[in-house]
Amino acid sequence: MAELVKIPLTNLINWSVRFLLESSFNYNPDFELVHIDSLLKKNNNRIQIENDVLYKRITVKSKNNGVILRDEVKGEQIGTKNQFKVKSGQFILSKIDARNGAFGIIPTELDGAIVTNDFPTYDINKKLVIPDFFLLITTTKEFIKFAQSCSVGTTNRQRIDMEMFLMQQIPLPTLTEQNRIVSQYGQKIKLAQQQQEEADIVGNGIEEYLMNRLSLKKLEFKENIKGLQLISFKNIDRWDILAKDMRILNGLATSTFQLRKLGDVFSFANRSWNKKDYDKETFRYIELGAIDTIEGITEVKELNVKKAPSRATQQVVEGDFLIGTTRPYLKRFVIIDSNYDGDICSSGFAILEPNQKTELAYLKEFLMSYYGLEQLKNRMTGATYPAITSSELKEILVPFPPKFIQTEIASEIKKMRDKIRELQNKAQLNKGEALKQFEQEIFN
Repeated sequence: MAELVKIPLTNLINWSVRFLLESSFNYNPDFELVHIDSLLKKNNNRIQIENDVLYKRITVKSKNNGVILRDEVKGEQIGTKNQFKVKSGQFILSKIDARNGAFGIIPTELDGAIVTNDFPTYDINKKLVIPDFFLLITTTKEFIKFAQSCSVGTTNRQRIDMEMFLMQQIPLPTLTEQNRIVSQYGQKIKLAQQQQEEADIVGNGIEEYLMNRLSLKKLEFKENIKGLQLISFKNIDRWDILAKDMRILNGLATSTFQLRKLGDVFSFANRSWNKKDYDKETFRYIELGAIDTIEGITEVKELNVKKAPSRATQQVVEGDFLIGTTRPYLKRFVIIDSNYDGDICSSGFAILEPNQKTELAYLKEFLMSYYGLEQLKNRMTGATYPAITSSELKEILVPFPPKFIQTEIASEIKKMRDKIRELQNKAQLNKGEALKQFEQEIFN
């Protein structure tokens, strides 16, 4: 039998059963409960948009991921002429995405930006509550459940009922206690940020290490191309000037190792699979979206043969190297291990067969480098779904040192990637522990 839930009449602001159940929190009884509207004052700084003025517009990311600049536009491009001017330090929420945790504090760089009525903003009474403490309350799973309970409307356009939101009670420790709790949370978050920054430094070092080992010139990512460009005649395989960035070819030519085309080094597998010839009811399918840059294959779907996607056309074997040819800059590259031997993959992959003279892990790292990705992008065609054809893929140039050096490079980069994964896992763990510790202070 369901447990009887008693709610004081004075706390009733909505007769929805869902709201009544989900807005009741098991807060720490040591803290006084106060209504949110006693801590916030609505920002009513309305302005009339002027056509010749440049305005900053902002948006609030879900899952409490911050308040960011949406764009900067002239007033003549803004349809809603009555808007609100915000100040840094104000609390803001998205009426539509509050149910997804879209709460935040206006940062200094967005002071003076504008918002519509769908993004109400409030001055925070700092004599009663520390802004970071209040924001942390809205970060908790319990609070987001509450925001969902008082959001009404159709599935994709549910808006939070602001009266219900403002009448919700939250625990309010003393300012001293709030400072202690926020400081305790901040220490864990700071450690997580340091770990993520360290991971980023290691990640940036991969490119530098690879360039040094291959004696390749480091190129600027957004270098302006001016004047006459010269290129060795032997490296020209197409005559259209837009087909290649000459800097890439000239940079590759600085390597002390022989440049070879993928098509000259590897055989491209053609193991076609046809569901009509398959004698089992189900098969395992690897699609493009299942490939993660770091983790490799993250999901294999077990599908009924009769419902096989039209792109399920190729069989893979252990040792194959798969290259995602649709949007190759997404780095959907993976080496097939024994767990996926015999599985079926999407026609969106090109399959390179291994050979004794090369280290596929090295090739994977090179293709994920600036020199690899730029070549792939330069050879893409198509607008909506840019892709590289097998014939163009075979033209990609790669410096191939002796295999023992390829193996050394791949091994060293693997250590670096393992370090990145370790640091990122620690950062995520500390973020989770910070929030868990906060919730334990606030909730029973």
